[in-house]
Amino acid sequence: MPFGRHRLAWSMTIPDDPWWLEFIAADPPHTAKLATVRADGRPHVAPVWVGVDGTQIVFNTGADTLKGKSLRRDPRVSLCFDDERPPFSFVVVEGTVELSEDPDELLRWSTLIGGRYMGAARAEEYGTRNGVPGELLVRVTPTHVVAARDIAD
Repeated sequence: MPFGRHRLAWSMTIPDDPWWLEFIAADPPHTAKLATVRADGRPHVAPVWVGVDGTQIVFNTGADTLKGKSLRRDPRVSLCFDDERPPFSFVVVEGTVELSEDPDELLRWSTLIGGRYMGAARAEEYGTRNGVPGELLVRVTPTHVVAARDIAD
C-alpha cells in the first residue's frame, strides 16, 4: 500500500505476518522509544530495553520514575523500534500495559533483557541491578501495529 514515496507494510490492529515481532526480537536488539503521557498532558519519550514474551513486549522501569508514574496513571503506550541503517525499517506498537512488582518475574526479565542487550556474560549483573524492589515489570499487550521494512528500496 503506498504511503508517500515509501511502502507501508502494515497499519492494522495486529498484523498476521509475524515480521513485526521478529523485528522487535531481532539480534542485535533495537532499543525501543517508549511514549507515555505526563499528568499535565505533555508527551514523554524515553528509551527502554525490551524482551518479547509471545506477543507481549516486556520491560522494566522504576516505580517512582516519570515512566513508572505515567504508566500507573494511564496504561496506554506507544513503542517505536527502528533500524537506522539502509534500507531502513521500523515498527510502532500501540498498546496497554499491565504492571507487576513480582520479585521473581522482575529478576527473571531483568536478567533476560540485560543479557539481550549487554551479552550473556553480563546478564546476571544487569538482572541483580534492575530486578529489585522499587522496579516495575511492564507487559505491553499490542492493540495496533504500524510497520514498514526496507523503505529506502
